[in-house]
Parts: sequence; structure tokens; C-alpha cells
Amino acid sequence: MTSKKCKSFKPRSFKDPDKALAALIEIYEANRDYLKECFDVYCKDMCNKKKVSAYYPYVKIAPTQSKCSDSRFSYGFASKPGVYKTILTRPDLFDNYYREQFRLLIKNHNIPIEIGVSDTPMPIHFALGEDFYLERDLDEEAISILSTYFDVPDLDLMDDEIANCAFTPTESQPEKPLSLFLAPRVDLSLQRLKHYCGTNPKHFQKYVLFTNYQFYIDEFVKLSQDMMSETDDPDLKKQRCEYSSFVSPGDKVTLNKNIKNHEEKECCGVDIDRMPQMPAYHLKRANKSGITIVNIGVGPSNAKTITDHVAVLRPHAWIMLGHCAGLRNSQRLGDYVLAHGYLRDDGILDKFLPPSIPVPPLAEIQQALEQAVERITGNEGYDMKKVMRTGTVATVNDRNWEFHSHLVRDRRLSQSRAIALDMESGTIAANGLRFRVSYGTLLCVSDKPLHGQLKIPGMADSFYRQRVEQHLKIGVLAMELLRDFSLERLHSRKLRAFDEPAFQ
Repeated sequence: MTSKKCKSFKPRSFKDPDKALAALIEIYEANRDYLKECFDVYCKDMCNKKKVSAYYPYVKIAPTQSKCSDSRFSYGFASKPGVYKTILTRPDLFDNYYREQFRLLIKNHNIPIEIGVSDTPMPIHFALGEDFYLERDLDEEAISILSTYFDVPDLDLMDDEIANCAFTPTESQPEKPLSLFLAPRVDLSLQRLKHYCGTNPKHFQKYVLFTNYQFYIDEFVKLSQDMMSETDDPDLKKQRCEYSSFVSPGDKVTLNKNIKNHEEKECCGVDIDRMPQMPAYHLKRANKSGITIVNIGVGPSNAKTITDHVAVLRPHAWIMLGHCAGLRNSQRLGDYVLAHGYLRDDGILDKFLPPSIPVPPLAEIQQALEQAVERITGNEGYDMKKVMRTGTVATVNDRNWEFHSHLVRDRRLSQSRAIALDMESGTIAANGLRFRVSYGTLLCVSDKPLHGQLKIPGMADSFYRQRVEQHLKIGVLAMELLRDFSLERLHSRKLRAFDEPAFQ
């Protein structure tokens, strides 16, 4: 296809995280650019029969003793002596994340880390990036023979055994893992995020809200657009300048008019004929510390799909804001439910995280949500019981759960002490535990089927108008409160298993 060869690199060791990151970037970009050049030749002439391959970079460390400078810390060190390795991708997206992981490994073990070229090929689909579509740019024949000339995605490299605590080193792969996800798994998720959410993964922020209704998206868009608009009020201007831009599906960027000399350029984006399946919106802030909201739609399958992919971005927290059925007679429509436990009857994650495994509440998330409810509703102390109840949330996979036999249905819900029922929260929380992402749930009672108040037209519309704006403001404020927490608290030891990978 081409006589040019990819630049070769010998393994190099570093005790400076910046130099290690620079070496990683050099290897990745050289291999990716080589594939792109070969692909350009392929598009012009498919007659050459020589296959070309390029490879991901790796990072490796071999501590002779386990050590952590601070026993309170949950990541950044290898728990036992041995050889640890992982394969990395997209330093353009993860540069700050990689630099910090390198810094902690070097600091905690006082030994160099090794950067080199792995033997894991980089699939051409991933090298071309999430903005390239093979089906659009190549004809059917060119696509059908693509694997003859390039490496294509290998599903055997994309399992979640490490995250599921099921990985065991083998003779062919003797090193212990350094991270939860290998490069091909990350690359696939980046592609899926663009597909499902309609925005480039680079826009995703570290604090993520999930919702199951468009009403919340409408309020978030309104709030974000207000934040971007110019004001002469000094206090309001200071508040609005916390966020630099707002991005909606189609990568439409709106810059904050209160800020001069933006690093990011305003872009009209791409006109989309129809919304993606799970549209994402991003209120951006420095160091990706802003807020992303995703309308995941209804059901545990959607909840698993989106969290499977957002997890590779290593968010600091994700919270479910949605509607639920209130199960107690003392609840009123519009009351809030703060989940402190989950009855997982959805079945979607049973294979990876059995329902017998507890999914505990996380104090930091619970505190932030409770404080946000207090401040937005104006209720304090004992009066909080007027508007919010804390307890178990049941998550099911059947929207018509009300049709089940009441003898079976009510007994199980009563035994679990459930106070609310939905179709997403348990899945999102369980995947948070599974992927070591701080999680939480704040729901709003929209109907009470067990007490004759069904979600039907009219009643539901009135409820939405009254409560969605307040609920959304609570979620945004909770994320802003969490931002004031140290990352050590958010990524706590409660989320870590035995012999955890060192990367956060």
C-alpha cells in the first residue's frame, strides 16, 4: 500500500510525568498518523495487497514493594509488588488525566514508569476518529475488504473483566492491570458516545446528570443559555463567568458573552435532521469541571448503555434525576426521594454484579443532594420531611409493573421497605459501583399507582410544570457542591475492590 514505515520507538523510562506524557503522545500520534496516511493511499488505490499495522502505546511500572504516601488515598499506587501495565489511547482527550496518574505512580513508588509501543494493534476505525464515517466515505466494496489491509476492532480486547474483578493474568498476558479499561475499549466507547449523544466526547464534563425526561433537558438548556448571556450586574456576571461555553447536539457551541479571549471558538455545529437517541448537553468549565446532562430515555438497558460508555471518561460523579412512582401513602406528588438503597429487579447487570451485592449510599453524594434540596426548597432540619423522604428505590424492567399480581408485587416491595419505584436508578448506581464512579439518585414523585394516582395526561402535565425547574436546579447545585469536595473524597476507598488497578 505504501513503502513508508511507521517510526519505531524503544521503551523509555521516566520519573517526570510531563516527559512521560510527551513520550506517550509522540508514540500515539506517530502510529495514528501512519494509519491515516496509509488509509488515504487505500482510498485512492485498493490494489496493493500489503497489510499495514500500527500500535497503541503502553505504560508499565514494576514496584518491588507496595507503598502509598497516604493510607487514606484510594488510587495512584500498586497494592502489591509486581509488573503492572496498561494500553492507552487518545492523549488529546486524557492528557491531564494521564499526567496525574503518572505523577501519583512516580510519587508513591519512587521509581520510573516505562513508556513504549504495545503489541495491540490500533484498529483503523479508531485511528480515523469519531467524526469519520466509513459508510459515508467508502463504497461497499472498499468496506468489505478493509480487514485485508488494516486491523479492525477485536471484541476479545473489549471485555470488562478488570472492572468486574474477574481478570486473571495469563502466560500470554502476565502483567497486572494498571487501569480499568484497555485502549480499544475506550476507543469504542468514544465512538458510541458520539453516536448516542450527538456530541464529541471532548465536550463531556466530569460531573454528569442523567435524566429520563426531555422536560429536564429543556430547563437545562434555558439555564445554560441564561448563563451565556451578557449582564452588567457584577455579582451575576461573576456567577455566570464560572462557565465558559454551552454545547448542544451537533456540537453547537455557544460562548459565554461575559468572557473575553475565549480559548474555544464559537461554532454553529452541524445541523442534525433528528435528535440522537440519548442527546447530551454540556455546560463547560475549566479542566472539564462543568456539568453534562444526558437524556437517557426510559429503561435499564438505556441506563446501562450510557453508563458503560461515560465511565471511560472517568467522571468524578454521576447522579440520576428523574421521576418515580411513590409507594407510600404519606408521599405527595412532587415530593423528592433520596435513594439510600436499591432493590435491583431490572436484571440488566445480574451477570456482572449480582443483585445480592449491596450498592451502598455514598456519604459525599448524599450530603450534597440533601444540602441542595434544603437550599433550593428553603426547608431545613425536621421540615425537610415535608418535601423529601430517604429510603430504598426499587428499579424494574417493566413499565407496566402495575399489572403484576398485587400479592407478589406488594409483598416484595414492602419487604424491601421501598419508598419509590423507577426503571433506571438501580442500574446507574450499580454501574457506578462497578466502574468506580461516585453515584447518587434524587427522584421526584410523579404518580402513586398504589394509591389511585396514576400518571395520565393532564395530571402528569401539571406536575411537570410545577416541579421540573426546581428539581433541575437542585441537581445543578448538588454538582456545584460536589465540585468543592476534594477528588480524594469523591474517588474514595469505598468504591475500590481488592488489588485495584492504580489508575483512578
